[in-house]
Amino acid sequence: MPRILVALMLREMATTYGRSAGGYIWAILEPVLGVVLLSVVFSMALTRPGLGSNFPLFYATGFLPFTMFLDLSSKVAQSIRYSRPFLAYPSVTYLDAMLARVLLNALTHIVVMTVVIGGIFFLYQLPPVVNLAEIFEAILMIIAFAVGVGTLNCYLFTAFPVWERAWGILTRPLFLMSGIFFLYDMMPPMAQNVLWYNPVLHCISQLRRGVYPTYQANFIEPAFVFGTAVVVLLFGLLLLSRNARDLLER
Repeated sequence: MPRILVALMLREMATTYGRSAGGYIWAILEPVLGVVLLSVVFSMALTRPGLGSNFPLFYATGFLPFTMFLDLSSKVAQSIRYSRPFLAYPSVTYLDAMLARVLLNALTHIVVMTVVIGGIFFLYQLPPVVNLAEIFEAILMIIAFAVGVGTLNCYLFTAFPVWERAWGILTRPLFLMSGIFFLYDMMPPMAQNVLWYNPVLHCISQLRRGVYPTYQANFIEPAFVFGTAVVVLLFGLLLLSRNARDLLER
């Protein structure tokens, strides 16, 4: 199994970035440019960000975990379709394909997050007062929920191709509903009652609680995120285990 995972990871590294100029540099440049754009646009409209006084740091701690969730869940959801030629071999299973994509893309996003946020601390000479335990928990929450959603969508995308388009439409409002621009604490009570049930909001807020030592965010409930992730994951694995053969023949 380790050899299969390494082979699948090397293949994805070669096909995703290996053929483009710059290679894996784009994995870092894309989020950096996204954070810079958000910082420039909103610094012209607002006098200060929702936390602290540094716009790049505030938007990086919202944009990067959100991007990590979307990309990781999407990569897991497309595992069967992406690795279909290899799944014809008896020694390669859909779990191998999914696990390889989880490991590679999770590590890539962790490196990107470390480089971008660490670079902001260095460039702006910010005091590095962070809580690594809180940040680590936030990353685990993101990975768990992304893998759960991606596993369920792995079945739905393959069995019902129209669902992939519908999912893309349904997730667009998440960009505004996950606390990237405005903190949960600043929202009206009616909005808070609805948005609390958005696990991505908890993940982003948890990361910010680790980066900003004065940010309490008492509304965060990691058990809700992990519980939701486990339920969705088990449901997705059940559907895949019952229909894996049919999905490979589509």
